[in-house]
Amino acid sequence: MATSPNPSTGEPRDLTTHLLDQAMGHLFSAALRTAAHHRIADQLAEGPRTVEQLAAATGTHAPHLRRVLRYLATRGFFREDAAGAYHLTPAAGPLRTGTPDSMHPAVMMLTDGLFLQTSAAMPEAVRHSGASFERLFGAPLFEQLSTDPATRRLFDDGMSSLSAPVDEAVAGAYPFPGTGTVVDVGGGRGGLLRAALRRHPHLTGVLFDQAPPLAHHLLEGDELKGRWHTREGDFFASVPEGGDIYVLKQVLHDWPDEACLRILRTCHRAMATGRRLLVVDAVLPPGNAPHFGKTLDIAMMTVLDGHERTTEEFAALLSAGGFRLTRVLPTPAFPSIVEAVAE
Repeated sequence: MATSPNPSTGEPRDLTTHLLDQAMGHLFSAALRTAAHHRIADQLAEGPRTVEQLAAATGTHAPHLRRVLRYLATRGFFREDAAGAYHLTPAAGPLRTGTPDSMHPAVMMLTDGLFLQTSAAMPEAVRHSGASFERLFGAPLFEQLSTDPATRRLFDDGMSSLSAPVDEAVAGAYPFPGTGTVVDVGGGRGGLLRAALRRHPHLTGVLFDQAPPLAHHLLEGDELKGRWHTREGDFFASVPEGGDIYVLKQVLHDWPDEACLRILRTCHRAMATGRRLLVVDAVLPPGNAPHFGKTLDIAMMTVLDGHERTTEEFAALLSAGGFRLTRVLPTPAFPSIVEAVAE
């Protein structure tokens, strides 16, 4: 029987088992959500505990919980020792709640039934094009969010959690000027703007988005007092004028090219010639190597009818919107910074 190396041990395994394991990947997502839902990582923050102790603390069924944790441990999420107690591992650490690096809201969003149903409908998206989400729920995601406050909060919490490590990586990787105004277009709760302003004490900023994320923005505090303001609006219609640097972080990947051009042209109208635009998105590399952007690309295809892009695709899109791509800067996180200037 044909074999392939096990990515975790390097030992051969049969391709049939490998295929079946991949086909059952939805079970791993469900197990991860189960651990997040019952906040197992929080229970292990002070040290290892037995399954019986964990079950008593979380109100769960110990034999079933043991099986879930045993499965998660096969991929480095939690670890069972020889005495049968489970430990928190570095991979599971971000499942804790209330910590600066918590990814708990992101995991709860990404494993929510809303998005799992959307993924399951991928065959029809491939057959007919367009997002699975809209076909299933009768409206595009952002329209759905505008009528469902609970899902909107789940989405905003999840996106803020996803963005936190990206925000610091981008703020540290890009040479922002010492002075000037940064306009964060579609900036959500303002994590990136906050990180940039903290690093550059003479910069000012404008956080531009719709009302729901702005209501929970992250810019309050004495450290940034007087250096920012928020503006509510629609980036398809207009964006604030007069900025020195405009940022589109994880905005363009939400949309097909024609919608992206509307956003870019709106930004271009607000910008003086020579001002810089930073597009923060995954930049897809050529070849068959794994890249998180390729995973995101499938998510964008099914949920939003958007997609991740290559450097060449960004250059063409930006040119059509009135910009010239000047460079692509990598960051320690998965996205890159695509810098362009208004022409």
